[in-house]
Amino acid sequence: MNKKPELLATAASLKEAAALLDAGADALLIGDDRFGMRLAGHFTLEDTKAVIEMAHARGRKVVAGLGGLMPNSLLDELPAYVKAIGELGVDAVEFGDPAVLAAVRQEAPGLKLHWNAEMTSTNYATSNYWGRKGASRVVLARELNMDEITEMVPLLEIEAQVQVHGMTNIYHSKRKLVASYMAHQGRPTDGGSLGKERGLFLVEAERPGEIFPIYEDDNGTHIMSSDDICIMEDLHIMMEAGVQSFKIEGLLKPIVYNAAVVRAYRTAIDAYAADPEGYAFQDEWLDEVRKLQDPERELSFGFFYKEQVY
Repeated sequence: MNKKPELLATAASLKEAAALLDAGADALLIGDDRFGMRLAGHFTLEDTKAVIEMAHARGRKVVAGLGGLMPNSLLDELPAYVKAIGELGVDAVEFGDPAVLAAVRQEAPGLKLHWNAEMTSTNYATSNYWGRKGASRVVLARELNMDEITEMVPLLEIEAQVQVHGMTNIYHSKRKLVASYMAHQGRPTDGGSLGKERGLFLVEAERPGEIFPIYEDDNGTHIMSSDDICIMEDLHIMMEAGVQSFKIEGLLKPIVYNAAVVRAYRTAIDAYAADPEGYAFQDEWLDEVRKLQDPERELSFGFFYKEQVY
């Protein structure tokens, strides 16, 4: 490992942004719901300015999430937003759609670009392709296992980011499936929210013990995993491989929980950086997280140790 990896966390509000920075986050991922996909919260330009000032005062960074699916109707609004966040001093932009890349080149060419194409960022050749198009980082697919990640990193020409904690998306549709279901059941929403704050979930008849959060926003319907990734025990493997950024996904989690997660990973990263040869994971680093963990959501390795069949 050449340098200490970045610890990136998602923030849902100004209050949470401050708490995560206090807990030790090196960078925050925020954004505008119009352009972002599954953001923890919506930030106006005024809010974005406040977060940037807060982070930069501590020597930390702010990444704007623009990873949404861009319809034609949004393209007229995109350049002005990109120009605005560039002038405010945001450090980088997450994108999946080349329309965002083009807008950044035109309106804010100094911004770093992080390519995040969800589950399609699975190989070094495609990642390096986007690197040659201007991206400085690839957000690796959550479906990759540990061997695939560690074998891929040395072949990358750009930085790698890996999600190490939190829930993941398992299904997305641009269609409003929950609203359609409610209407079919004779329970119209009458304009009521079906968003993150509603607390809706799915339960399969075959797996009644597993709860899948579901919500709708302007980007469509999102079904989330029934457990939470927690790879702290083997975080050192990816640090040794040279992964440059670790992401804490705080979507649908309370501030106190996300702050505890950031503190735990901060401890692990700092301990490894101080003494890579003598590093050893300490189980008590996760004690606070386990106390706050929803008992209906298991902490798991996700796909990290699952054999992939292509």
